[in-house]
Amino acid sequence: QVQLVESGGGLVQAGGSLRLSCAASGLTFKTYAMGWFRQAPGKEREFVATIDKSGEATYYADSVKGRFTVSRDNAKSTVFLQMNSLSPEDTAVYYCATSRTFGRPDIGDFPINRWGQGTQVTVSS
Repeated sequence: QVQLVESGGGLVQAGGSLRLSCAASGLTFKTYAMGWFRQAPGKEREFVATIDKSGEATYYADSVKGRFTVSRDNAKSTVFLQMNSLSPEDTAVYYCATSRTFGRPDIGDFPINRWGQGTQVTVSS
């Protein structure tokens, strides 16, 4: 059974940092591109960052570029999202997702196979 389990969310003050993890099981992790998405209350889910199968290529939403870093450890079947300089606008439930192809979710070029259950990130002002 395929599982994606996010962790690392929590409450942090503005300007602080968090590191999210998404541990995958039940799949050949290195054959999937991975993505991070988020959904704030009352808003649609939006893409945050994606990373290709090898970890060599990444793509970020403009809103997080320069503040967030996506990485992966294929040996541990885990993808990470390092979030720095957090602001209240980053408050959301963060989800990881798998895709067979690496591309740009903002133009529909990242078909999702599976979602994780999400982890809450709350940034206080």
